[in-house]
Amino acid sequence: MCTIIGYTKKDASKTILHEALRPTTSRGPDDERIVDTGNGLLGFQRLSIMGLTPEGMQPFERKGNYVVCNGEIYGFKPVRDDLMQKGYTFLSDSDCEVLLPMYEQYGLDMFKMLDAEFACILYDKTLNTYIAARDPIGIRPLYYGYDKEGNIIFASEPKNLVSLTDKIIPFPPGHYYINGEFICYRNMSEVKEVIEDDVETICKNIHDKLINGVKKRMDADAPVGFLLSGGLDSSLVCAISQSLVDKPIETYAIGMSQDAIDLKYAKQVADYIHSNHHEIIITRKDVIEAIEPVIKALATYDITTIRASIGMYLICKAIHEQSDIRVLMTGEISDELFGYKYTDFAPNANAFQKEAEKRIRELHMYDVLRADRCISVHSLEARVPFGDLDFVEYVMAIHPEKKMNVYNKGKYLLRHAFESDEILPYSILMREKAAFSDAVGHSLADEIKAYADKQYSDEEFEKGCEMYTFSKPFTKESLLFRDIFEKYYPGQAEMVVDFWMPNKEWDGCNVNDPSARYLSNYGDSGK
Repeated sequence: MCTIIGYTKKDASKTILHEALRPTTSRGPDDERIVDTGNGLLGFQRLSIMGLTPEGMQPFERKGNYVVCNGEIYGFKPVRDDLMQKGYTFLSDSDCEVLLPMYEQYGLDMFKMLDAEFACILYDKTLNTYIAARDPIGIRPLYYGYDKEGNIIFASEPKNLVSLTDKIIPFPPGHYYINGEFICYRNMSEVKEVIEDDVETICKNIHDKLINGVKKRMDADAPVGFLLSGGLDSSLVCAISQSLVDKPIETYAIGMSQDAIDLKYAKQVADYIHSNHHEIIITRKDVIEAIEPVIKALATYDITTIRASIGMYLICKAIHEQSDIRVLMTGEISDELFGYKYTDFAPNANAFQKEAEKRIRELHMYDVLRADRCISVHSLEARVPFGDLDFVEYVMAIHPEKKMNVYNKGKYLLRHAFESDEILPYSILMREKAAFSDAVGHSLADEIKAYADKQYSDEEFEKGCEMYTFSKPFTKESLLFRDIFEKYYPGQAEMVVDFWMPNKEWDGCNVNDPSARYLSNYGDSGK
């Protein structure tokens, strides 16, 4: 990960920008630079992943134009070769150095050409204007706000902006900003043409496209590690990755000391694929002590995001302290595409598809946010193969009747796609989903709830909830999270659209806890 920041005020102070960057030093601990464009400032904190030499340090400059980018540009080498044939020269092996030449060559059309997880801010000297953009899923974070004089400020995290603006707003994924307008260049929830192929053809394409998405993300000049929960998604990422290299990959699993569900399944996968496996064991004390730093890191009060982040935060902390790994592969974005446990209750195919569209649009506020912050706060970088743009676009376009659970097995298409490969034990490939926060240990969520219950009397709870009008807390746990959130991000609750919950309009989904454990179809998931 890296941090980017851009302040469009002509006489902005470098000291102020330096202070704004201080809270995110862990995102980019290797170097920091702020440049005056002549019409405002651009700042960058570097975590060296690609192009590790000093020449790879940003902001990049060409002919008075500047750019800062937090991202990975996949397949940048052919792009760079093409630009070199057009007369461009490059000083580093950084993938992000291609951005300014691409802008000069293709203008704003460059953003729809990128196969990337990115957020960037670009200054065009000729137009005397700033341009900002974010990848179509929002895997890389970007926020903005306005100072008292109306100057726009962009930054990687809310904590960069709390002292500079009264209202922090998420930058919309798949958009670029220019001259006061946000323009959509790619909408991943939009299906241009429904795929009507037979199941075997679809599964073959899912198989090939996911492998390609993993292969792209294995390219790094820094050591790569793998989060392995023992569930379908992370297990597939690990198994595919191991099949692509000739030495054991480094896999990591986490669990509560007394009732971790996933540790045994993660070990089964690790033994099967012959990875070098590591187990991180956490206690109730670890969980409770992590609540506040997790909320501070995440800038959210959402219940399920925070619960799921506790384990991820602690495993990333251990990886940072115990290894030289700088890049982590994760299994996010599969559920949004293929369905959650609760989407088994979708009343029809259209409702299933609409829910997937909603989840993809809002991903940047929930699972993607969790992965980014838990990983970056420990000076690591997240890579998300299920978020590969070609893969997402394809799966979103599959006819929803084929994606629904009509097979008596959730996410059947993904499972069947890898059935003949035998890269995973069949029992893992067909294992029912367990929510991550529960699978680290059912007691994780239970301990958090018990702790929250002790923080407020019933009267204090009622009064505390009345303080908030937007996304009103409805349990003592949600009030605890909101109170901590307001301590660090006062008045910024609208950064998150609402609590992540199953679709309560569907029969079987009207629950008051986001965990899949409370759904009637949870069944054997937690065993």
